[in-house]
Amino acid sequence: MLSDKNSLKIKLNRNINEDELKNFALNSKDSWRNVYDITGILPSKFPIPQNGISAKIRIAQKDTSTVRIVFEDAKKSQIYAQIDEKEITFSKNKPAQNTQKAEQKAEQKAEQNTKKTAKKVASAEKTSEKTSENKAEKTAKTQKENTKNDKKIAKKPEPVNQKAMKITADTATAASNKLSKKQKASKIIVLDPGHGGDDVGALSQNKKLREKDIVLNVSKKTASLLKERGYKVLFTRSNDRFIKLRSRTSFANDKGAHLFISIHANAAPNKQKAKSMNGIETFFLSPSRSERSMNAANLENKADTDEMNYFTKVSFLNFLNREKIIASNKLAIDMQAALLKSVRAGYKVSDGGVREAPFWVLVGALMPAVLIEIGYISHPDESQKIANSKYQDRLAKGIADGVDEYFAKNL
Repeated sequence: MLSDKNSLKIKLNRNINEDELKNFALNSKDSWRNVYDITGILPSKFPIPQNGISAKIRIAQKDTSTVRIVFEDAKKSQIYAQIDEKEITFSKNKPAQNTQKAEQKAEQKAEQNTKKTAKKVASAEKTSEKTSENKAEKTAKTQKENTKNDKKIAKKPEPVNQKAMKITADTATAASNKLSKKQKASKIIVLDPGHGGDDVGALSQNKKLREKDIVLNVSKKTASLLKERGYKVLFTRSNDRFIKLRSRTSFANDKGAHLFISIHANAAPNKQKAKSMNGIETFFLSPSRSERSMNAANLENKADTDEMNYFTKVSFLNFLNREKIIASNKLAIDMQAALLKSVRAGYKVSDGGVREAPFWVLVGALMPAVLIEIGYISHPDESQKIANSKYQDRLAKGIADGVDEYFAKNL
C-alpha cells in the first residue's frame, strides 16, 4: 500500500475486475464519506494510512469476502478509483476513460450503488429507531421500578419486541423442516464455550459448580443436535483449555463461519442480589443501555483483560457494518424465543430478554454473533438446574431450534 496527499494505491495478489469494486457516498451534517467495497480479504497485518487524500481513511474487513475502504472529509468530496490489473489507485483526480460511453456507464453505476445503499441504510435506521422507540415505551415503567428496588431487575428485565418473540416461538418446531439438507450442510456454526483452563468463570454459592464445565457440556450437547440436523459444527474449545477472546472470533472468521454462538452462565454482582437474579438472556454486540447488561459484560470481559487495548482500537470498525449488528439482533431474538420455548416445556424459567452489551468476545466476529447466558450460576436453585443433564438437553434443543429459525427466515 502506498499513500500520499494525491493518491492511495492498494496492491492485490490477483487481477481484479470492475464488478468486484463497488462504491457509494454517505452524507451527514458533519462529514462526507466515499465508500468503496472490494472483493477480497485483508492480511492479518495491514497498515492503516494516517493521512493522505482524505482527512480520515478507514480500511476494514466488512464480511468474510469484502474489504471496505472509507474516505471521510468534513465537506463534500469525490474519490475516484482506477483499476490496473493487480493495483487499485484512489485519487481525487478523475481517471481518463477510453470512451465517453464508458465514463457515463461508470457514473451511472456509482449513482445506482449510492441510491441502493442509501435506501438500505435508511431502512435499517428506520427499523432500529422503531424498535428502540417500542422498547423505550414498554420498559420505561420497569426501569423506574428497578431503580427503586434491585430485586425487580431479575423479575422485570428489558423486554424485546414481544410480537416478534411470539411469532418465533410458534414457528420454531417447523423451522428445521423448511431447510433442505443441502442448505444445512452449507452452513458452518461455531460454538464458543466460555472460559476454560485456569479461567473457571463464575462459581456457584457452594463453589462446587464451575461455569467453564457447565457451558462446555451444553455446547457439546448442542453440537450433537446441530450435526444430526445436518449442520457443520466447530468448537473454539472442545476441552478444558483457555482461549484468548480475540482468538475465538478469529477462528470463526478463518473458518468462514455463518454463525458465532458464545455460551456462558451469568452471576449476580453481589451476595445480596444472588437470590433474586435469574433467567435466560441473549446478548448481541452494542453499547450497553442498562446496569444489568453492563454487569454481565464486565463479568465476562475480565477473563482476558490483555485483549482490551486491541479491541478499543478496532471495535469502531465493526460498527461500520450496520447490517451485521442488525443480523445479530435478529439471531438473538430467534435464539431467546427458541430457548424459552424448549426449556419451558419441562421447567419454569425467567425471561431475561434480548439485550445489548459490549462483550469483547463478539467484537471481532464477521458473521452474526450472539452470547447466551443460560442461567445464573449464583442463584441457589438455577445453578442446580443448569448443572442438570436433562435441563442441559432442553437448553441444547433451544439453541439448535434458534439456529433453524434464523436460517429459515434469512437464507
